[in-house]
Amino acid sequence: MKAASAPDLAGLDFASIPERIQSEVQRAIQRSIKGVEYISTSGPSLGSTPKDILSSRGTMNLYHYRPVADELYRVPILIVMATTNRGYILDMVPGQSFIEFLLKRGYDVYMLDWSAPKPEEKSLRMEDYVLDFIPDCVRQVQRDSGESDITVIGYCFGGVLSLLYGSIFVDRPMKNLICFTTPVDFRGMKLFQNFSDRRYFDVDHLVDSIGNVPPEMILSSFEMLRPASRAASQVQLWENIWNDEFVKSYRMFDRWATDTLPLAGEYFRTITKDLMWDNKLYNDTMTVGGRKADIANIKVPMLHAVAEHDHIVPYEAAKSLIAKIGSADKEEVILKGGHVSLVAGPNAVRRLWPKLDSWLGERSI
Repeated sequence: MKAASAPDLAGLDFASIPERIQSEVQRAIQRSIKGVEYISTSGPSLGSTPKDILSSRGTMNLYHYRPVADELYRVPILIVMATTNRGYILDMVPGQSFIEFLLKRGYDVYMLDWSAPKPEEKSLRMEDYVLDFIPDCVRQVQRDSGESDITVIGYCFGGVLSLLYGSIFVDRPMKNLICFTTPVDFRGMKLFQNFSDRRYFDVDHLVDSIGNVPPEMILSSFEMLRPASRAASQVQLWENIWNDEFVKSYRMFDRWATDTLPLAGEYFRTITKDLMWDNKLYNDTMTVGGRKADIANIKVPMLHAVAEHDHIVPYEAAKSLIAKIGSADKEEVILKGGHVSLVAGPNAVRRLWPKLDSWLGERSI
């Protein structure tokens, strides 16, 4: 039997070993120190761009961000947030705030954000959101800005609500429509389809029993899309806890990702039956409060931004929007990133924000 050959050490840089050991020791010390700091501190303040509350009614909150530019575009912006998430994802910290970016570029910005529905608000329906809350906010933006035209930006399911609003109020003041990662064909949301399979998921029993759908259930469904992601991100945090910028970014996005809102029971029942089960938005059979909501009726300029690696709203669920929308002036842009990094963080700063500014600026005069 041949003896095992000795390892080849010729390529090793022995002179650098003490330096590398010292570097690792210092990093381990920094991890311990920073780990204690992480536990004892609360992280950066989010959503701090100055704003005024124009209206707060039920689960609806309408904000107006204070303009900073000397000259403003004529057409104000109304951002419609998803009903499961907090609006501060678009207003993280200075330098990483989409709201701040828009204000500096000369846009007049309003946001329709949501708070948790109370137990007695379990009866809120899809029509309350589409036929009441959004039109009410539009009227208030018109009154506050003094302009009749409005650009609507919808993020994720806020985009679905914006589409429903625009398809019903076709003669109303929406001048431009922008959607971020907005599903249209709910068959493309494969895992959500499996979670809500009508053969096993009794949505009537759930809503009738508990009323509002708890945030823990919604958060769990998101985390099941990538079961190992939380454990992996925590390992990555520990590996980089000595890096202040990494920790700052981690805390911002982790806080937002776990800050999930409950959903009103009747509203959730409609989402499940009309969208997840019957795919009515894609099949052109959707109605809201007895009013037909066909997105082919939307004729205003339209921009849809989707992410290459979106695990929440895969491209299969979003790709039909541009084809189905009735606008002549319409564009889809596919950008690198995921569901969140498309709109927030360094990736969004470089890609989505400049694209939106370029597209919207000439349509806001």
